[in-house]
Parts: sequence; structure tokens; C-alpha cells
Amino acid sequence: IAATQPSTNWHLKENAREHHTSKFSSEELIVRRGQAFTITFNGTERPEQNLIFIAETGPKPSKASKTLATFDISSTVSKEGWSAVLQSTSSNSVSISISSPHNAVIGRYRLSVQSGSSSPQSLGSFVLLFNPWSSGDDVFMPNKAECEEYVLEEFGIIFAGNKNHISSFGWNFGQFQGDILNICLSIMDRSLYYRQDPLTDVSHRHDPRYLGRVLSAMVNANDDQGVVLGNWSGKYEGGKNPTSWTGSGEILQSWKKSGFKPVKYGQCWVFAAVLTTVLRCLGIPTRTITNFSSAHDADGNLRVDEFYDADGNHLERGADSVWNFHVWNESWFTRNDLGPSYSGWQVLDATPQEESGGIYQCGPASRHAIKEGEVDLDYDGPFVFAEVNADCMYWNYDSATGKKTLIFSKSTEIGASISTKAVGRDDRVDVTRDYKYEEGSAKERDIFKKARKKLGLEDKFDPTAPKQEEVEQKPDISGKFKVAGSLEVGKDLNLLLVLENLQSDAKTVNVNMTAWSTLYTRRRVNQIWKDSLSVTLAPKEEKQFPIKIKYPEYQQQLTTDKTIQVTALCHVEDGIQVLVKRNITLDNPAIDIQVLGEAKVNKEVFVEVAFTNPIDAEVKDCVLQVEGSDLLQGILELRIPPLKASEKSSTKFKLIPSEAGLKHLLVNFSCDKFADIKTFKTVNVIN
Repeated sequence: IAATQPSTNWHLKENAREHHTSKFSSEELIVRRGQAFTITFNGTERPEQNLIFIAETGPKPSKASKTLATFDISSTVSKEGWSAVLQSTSSNSVSISISSPHNAVIGRYRLSVQSGSSSPQSLGSFVLLFNPWSSGDDVFMPNKAECEEYVLEEFGIIFAGNKNHISSFGWNFGQFQGDILNICLSIMDRSLYYRQDPLTDVSHRHDPRYLGRVLSAMVNANDDQGVVLGNWSGKYEGGKNPTSWTGSGEILQSWKKSGFKPVKYGQCWVFAAVLTTVLRCLGIPTRTITNFSSAHDADGNLRVDEFYDADGNHLERGADSVWNFHVWNESWFTRNDLGPSYSGWQVLDATPQEESGGIYQCGPASRHAIKEGEVDLDYDGPFVFAEVNADCMYWNYDSATGKKTLIFSKSTEIGASISTKAVGRDDRVDVTRDYKYEEGSAKERDIFKKARKKLGLEDKFDPTAPKQEEVEQKPDISGKFKVAGSLEVGKDLNLLLVLENLQSDAKTVNVNMTAWSTLYTRRRVNQIWKDSLSVTLAPKEEKQFPIKIKYPEYQQQLTTDKTIQVTALCHVEDGIQVLVKRNITLDNPAIDIQVLGEAKVNKEVFVEVAFTNPIDAEVKDCVLQVEGSDLLQGILELRIPPLKASEKSSTKFKLIPSEAGLKHLLVNFSCDKFADIKTFKTVNVIN
């Protein structure tokens, strides 16, 4: 006769330590696959005899789909399937070491035990994750410091700005906080793949390649009521401005609390940061990557076309675009479908840009395949290849006649300073060479031709375009914008337009100049300024023309991305037009954080945040937002009184750290004149 319901000791502390899951705050056992964990239970008669264990996951577990395993006590760990090895027995309890296979389906399991012919009795549930510390796992990462960074680190740095002026901000991934693991498990159960065929979906959850693709679709709201709704309009009513988030936790928790309604709003770094949180939480090593001058090639011809009118205004024609920067993910796993040389870092992109297989998902694309121009390999090679390699074509478009004339083309514009955070340090690492051969080298051009050939594109720019448009003539003059002075919100913007006559006879040039505020995607929002000038350049002469755009002129027009595009279209008499352009990102004023005293576990410590108003006008609607894993619960929001011109504000608040180690405090300050001034501070918490 079966005894009463067994009570289970999951040895949470010891198992978590062995399985690198101590950072989860859970009453449930969380372990990694391909590695043994120990449990003790009582309430079975003659425990060591005829015990059969049943581990099952998903809606209709079956052995065929590897979502159900039955195994009895054996003397050794099984190489293939699940196994149980007896550790010790006493009169009424038994300790068992249970091992799962390296390729087990991940997720929440129900564990039960059967003794003899009696019916199975539940021992409870546990969660099984990927195991980058285990050499048999598809996500195995031999370098332990990289495992620490790409799986266990809850703080990240995301790079932004533009290629001439790289900036960065901190992000709290928070993958081990509160309910995040449960939310990640429910993301998988809400995907289109699961809804269409739950049994097949769950049976594929052993495969990081499959889950990476599914989750790249689920992090954006398109198609499937996923986590974050994108918005690139510059208007964010009814939600939060994408630049205002400081971590993924608030986003994932809002999604769950609202009954799984998409959270408003995100842009590329938000999608990438949330995907990083989800994948690290599940045990797949993941990082964010920023690509500067990133191409969005909508028509798949490996080039982006930009159109300008006679006044130098950038026209919204065609679906191609170049973004100042774009953020995606790399995850680390083997590509058994492609072969060993394509294993390692894989590109995943949750930003909804183009459909793949009918829905907005992107990747995994092997980074090695991208570098070698192997764009025909799964998944989404052509799109990712174009993001870092597309050629740029700049056209003059006459709306009256519909005629377009090529101004010039550039093959070295796209994919610059590809960046990620260093392992164990708060520094930038440049990974451009991992995506492509040296820009302008023969090898790089060969790879570009190889990719075009694989996609069936002719070597000409565009086989359908009339040929005379494509003859690129040599310009008579050259031009560039130089920055003179600081690039700060609140200060006047000083530039120099430098024009040089390349010929040995004089040239008369009529220049039309415009400045527009833009989003980081270079989408124009408001015109700030326009001007024109006429100049005669003597043979080989260089001239400089100072341009000043005053703060009051741009203040009302600036977007929260703080980006301005300046263009000068130069009409050379009896010569071809020359386009001079520059994308400028302004810096916010600084904000200062001081930790007042020593930070100790479970002890109060005060923090002071100081901000000085740098402009000659009052700033109001000031809000300070603070977060940091293991330093405070959730997000602290403090309202600050208005600040007069040059006035300094100082705000104090307290933290009660919950865990020792190097922690990061993230601060976001906003007011009516400055949006989302971000900074972070490393706090060393001692016991």
C-alpha cells in the first residue's frame, strides 16, 4: 500500500551553487541540463526497491517528443537519457542524484515517483535550463569569464550615438530578479509556434537555434501580441518614450501585469535588451551589439538608395534607410545544421524591420557566414549582411519630372565601429573585423561580389535602371562639415562648411543648406534651419563658411534622440552636384552620483544625485528614476522642484543592498528641456 504523499527536500542551496543558479530568488529548484542534482524524499516503503521516476514537461508529454522520461535507479549516469543514482537511504528517506541529458528540452518539469505497482506520487516541480558550463551542451562556452558575463551578469552597457561620436548608457537586464524566469517561460507558451502546435513547439525547446528564432519574434509585438510595441514616430503618447527605460524588468513585469498586452514603446536597443534578459535567464550566452551607420535594405539588393531634392532636403522615398546606429543580439551556440565552422556567435534581431517566414523575426544568422558572404545559409543572411555591408547610392530627385540623377555612391559608409561591452569591464570592444574584412580591401570587395552573386544580383548597381543614370562622374569640388566647439544640448551648435575646388580653373558654386531634427533612424521630424550661399572658388582653393544654429532655434524642434542632420547640396555651374551631409548627435549635460559611505548587505546607505541646470531658463517637470539589481526593489521615482538658470539640485535617497559584490546603480533624469539624462555608478557591496 502506498504511503502518504512524499515530502521532498530539493536541497535548493547546494544544487543552485553547483548549477550556477544561486542568483535566482526562487523557492523552486532551478537546475541546468546535462548535470546531476540531488533530492531527498520520504514516504515510500522500502525506498531503494523498484523506484521509477517520471519527469515530464509540456501539455501532452510523450517519449517520442522527448517531453516524458521514465527511469529507474541505476548504478551509473546514463550517457543518453535521464538517470537516477542512489546516494543514501535511511529507514524512511532516500537521497537520489538525478541527471538529465545534454539535449533535454528546457522548461518546467513535473517529477513523480512510482514504487512497485502503486500509482505515481508527485514530488513537485523544477525548472531545467541550458548549461553553458557543460561541454556536451549546444550552448557550451569554454571560457568561464565569458559565461559569467554573458549568462550571469545583470548589468550591461549599450552603445549609441553615431560613428563620429559614440556614446553609451547602462541597462539593468535583471534576469534573476523576482518573477522574470516565470515570465520568460510564459513568453515561450504565448508564441505563434506554440499556439499553432504546442506539442511540436515544446519538443523543439532543446534547441537554442529554434528558441532564439521564436523569441526574436516574441519580444516584438508584431504578429503575436509579443512583449514590446515599436514606435519610431517621434510621438509617444499613451506609453513611455523608448529612451526613458533603464532596464528590462519593468517592461517584462508590465507585460505580465496587463494580461500580456504589448508594452508601449520600444526602439531597437529596447528589443535587444529585453531579448538579452530572456536568453540569459534561460541560460543561452547572449550580448547586445551596436552597428553604426546600419543599413535597412528593404528590397534585398544589398544597397540603400537615398534621395535629396534641389534644396538639399532628404526625401522620404523608397523603403531603404540608414540608421545612425542599430542594436541587435549575438547568442552563442553550435550550428549542427550548418557545420562546425558556423558555430559560435549567432546574430538574432528582435526589432521588427522585415518579415522572415511571414512574421517579424530575424536569425539566427551565423556571424562567420556573414563575414564570408555565405548569405544563402539559414537564417536571414541577406538582411544581416546588408546591415553591415550595403553600398550607399545618393540620388537627386526632381519631383516635377520624376527624374533621378546619381550624385555619388559609397561602398565604405555602412557598418562602422561595431561595438559590444567588454567581458568583466565597463569598456567598449570593437568587433567590426568579426563581421567583415577590412573596409576597402580587395578581400572585402570579393566577399561583397560573392554575396551579390549568391543572391542573383548583377554586378551593375541595378539591372532594371536606365544605364545613363549610373555613370558616376567625377566632381569638381569636395566638401565636408566640421564641428567647431562642443556638441551639447543647451549650447549653440557651431559648424564649418569646408569647400575645396579640385580643378585648375575657377568654379562658381550655389549651395543650399538645411538642418533637420531627426530620430536615430535619420527619419526627419522638424526643419530647424535653412540658408543658401554663392561662392566662387579660385583654382585649388579651399574656403570655410561658419554656420551657427542657436539653442533657441533648435530647442523646440529637437527630438529625445538629440540628433540633427545637416546637408548642403552644392550646384556647381557646368558641373555635377555635390552632396555634403553630416549627422550630429548632441550630448546631454552631466549628472553626478555619489554613494555616501560604505555599502553593506542589508544595511541602509545614502546616495546623492546632483544636477546643475546649464541653460539660461528655468527647467521644470524634473523626475529622477533609479534602479539596480540587488540594490533596491523595483524602480524608485523622485520628483524634483523646478530649477532656475544655473541652479544646482541635490537629491538624497537610501538603498538597502541585498547581495554582496559589484553592483550597478542606474539613474535617469528628465525635465521639460532635457530628456533622459542617463548615468550609472558601480557600487561595491560588502558583507
